[in-house]
Amino acid sequence: MPLLGLLPRRAWASLLSQLLRPPCASCTGAVRCQSQGTRDLSPQHMVVREKILDLVISCFKRHGAKGMDTPAFELKDFDIAGQFDPMIPDAECLKIMCEILSGLQLGDFLIKVNDRRIVDGMFAVCGVPESKFRAICSSIDKLDKMAWKDVRHEMVVKKGLAPEVADRIGDYVQCHGGVSLVEQMFQDPRLSQNKQALEGLGDLKLLFEYLTLFGIADKISFDLSLARGLDYYTGVIYEAVLLQTPTQAGEEPLNVGSVAAGGRYDGLVGMFDPKGHKVPCVGLSIGVERIFYIVEQRMKTKGEKVRTTETQVFVATPQKNFLQERLKLIAELWDSGIKAEMLYKNNPKLLTQLHYCESTGIPLVVIIGEQELKEGVIKIRSVASREEVAIKRENFVAEIQKRLSES
Repeated sequence: MPLLGLLPRRAWASLLSQLLRPPCASCTGAVRCQSQGTRDLSPQHMVVREKILDLVISCFKRHGAKGMDTPAFELKDFDIAGQFDPMIPDAECLKIMCEILSGLQLGDFLIKVNDRRIVDGMFAVCGVPESKFRAICSSIDKLDKMAWKDVRHEMVVKKGLAPEVADRIGDYVQCHGGVSLVEQMFQDPRLSQNKQALEGLGDLKLLFEYLTLFGIADKISFDLSLARGLDYYTGVIYEAVLLQTPTQAGEEPLNVGSVAAGGRYDGLVGMFDPKGHKVPCVGLSIGVERIFYIVEQRMKTKGEKVRTTETQVFVATPQKNFLQERLKLIAELWDSGIKAEMLYKNNPKLLTQLHYCESTGIPLVVIIGEQELKEGVIKIRSVASREEVAIKRENFVAEIQKRLSES
């Protein structure tokens, strides 16, 4: 199908990437992926999910993204398509990743970067037969979960790689660092002889210059073990991981793997265009389900409560036969753009109304009763402090607005 005409310069939740990036890459055992069905979410979970999605999409839009409607829920993607100067859009993708992960306040994180040309060049100079590139690539991809000795065993015993070739690969894939490692690899006696690898190293050197200007170079690590074993990646690849921090008492360590990933896929769009037009692309995926799982587990551990509504004011009365007055007050609040609620009863008990505010986290209560009506005032009660103050009836909306703006 001709996706080329549908792809804007920048797109979040792009149809192309949703179809071709594996959806399960950002799912966990706790949340069934879309291909297997989805679970029902409680109102509390929906609030948390919406906050995560709002932050992600807000960041995408801040970087000029246009939305594309897709049926996928596990990933949120940002893609830049078109012919541009090297590494400028790639650097912006990494900046977006940093902004989102910092904004979500998930803790310290690191973004690993590499280049598929360096990976392929490394395999070539180490003596990996070209027919085994992809198979060995998938083994290298497991280094974030397995020790090198286990990965080496898989490559040699299960995939038939010569032991000395595996050892040469081991010399490289255990290296990680910053731009100094890029410079070091330029001088490497084997890698410096490979044209593909040199092209990748040149782009990474330029990339680190831009990352330094963006102020995020300290969050990026050139990691030769990063392989991203998907055939359509053609250049820079990256993957964000949360750094494990010492767990608090009662907390279980969360081993969640990567929370965002992406890279350059310059040949992919042409595969779906009838005329075979090549459109360079680079993009990223945010693992919303995986992030949601992390936040959910932390909330559970800390016993945190989440408000399921955004109600700012509750309209209450301590006496019977005040429904009409409550309706007048709540209409004024709604007409002023204030989020307000009241109980749908003619004569609710005051204690019931106040308990409702406390249980749902509504910050303010306006109270109207016989005394208030007689004096032409409205009582405003802070739910947290339980302090009450009387305000003239005609000024109560302005006072509410003032308090809300200060909170």
